[in-house]
Amino acid sequence: MPQISRRVSTSAPPPPTKSATLRVEQAMQLLQQSGHPMPPGAPGSVAWLQGLIDALCDLSSRDALTGLANRRSFEAGLGREIDRVARSGEPALLLLLDIDHFKRVNDTHGHAVGDVVIQAVADALRETVRPMDLPARIGGEEFAVILPNCAPAFGQTVAERLRTRIEARPIKIGPSQTLGVTVSIGGAYAPQWVRSTASLWMERADLQLYRAKAEGRNRTCLEPTPMSEVTAEEKGLLFGTSNFGEFE
Repeated sequence: MPQISRRVSTSAPPPPTKSATLRVEQAMQLLQQSGHPMPPGAPGSVAWLQGLIDALCDLSSRDALTGLANRRSFEAGLGREIDRVARSGEPALLLLLDIDHFKRVNDTHGHAVGDVVIQAVADALRETVRPMDLPARIGGEEFAVILPNCAPAFGQTVAERLRTRIEARPIKIGPSQTLGVTVSIGGAYAPQWVRSTASLWMERADLQLYRAKAEGRNRTCLEPTPMSEVTAEEKGLLFGTSNFGEFE
């Protein structure tokens, strides 16, 4: 059988194709359109390309209208906080906020004014929370804040501070016209030392938000007790892979 000779190429890799160059240019255009600064360094260098990747990652985690964390980034943060609370037992508060009568704002003043209102609420959240907190826009007029290490004794005070800051903020919608809006807030603490889930935590906070809406809006409703009752599903998460269930 004839021998087949194989040569290993030692030449340099081919230069980037035109399509690869276009993708980089499109990434740069995306950053420019969003107002994000260009990465430092010489274009095409390793440091510059890493900066471009980092900038795109940051852009993909932000809500385009408000600059707050978007829903995907919020859900990732929620999962991390659930894990931290389960390991450390430190308290963590989740607040859900909804702009009251937002449809009326859009119907009366138009969607452009609605966007201004959403941005104003986002600014108020950003100005009020701590650097360690995670404010996010999770829907049209819906916001959320994850507050790590927030003691139950301060939960109501924190929620009220957010509500009153937004209520007192005049929103400029014209040369001589301002608008005021209010929010309803619901809050729940993550069960300490329990391997819960982000969806269960959200359900608890959403239940309190629904209560705030039902009781007249422009108010805050937190769970009556700092520690929620552990649900059957959470018991399953806690005992399902351990021997503790044998003692129930």
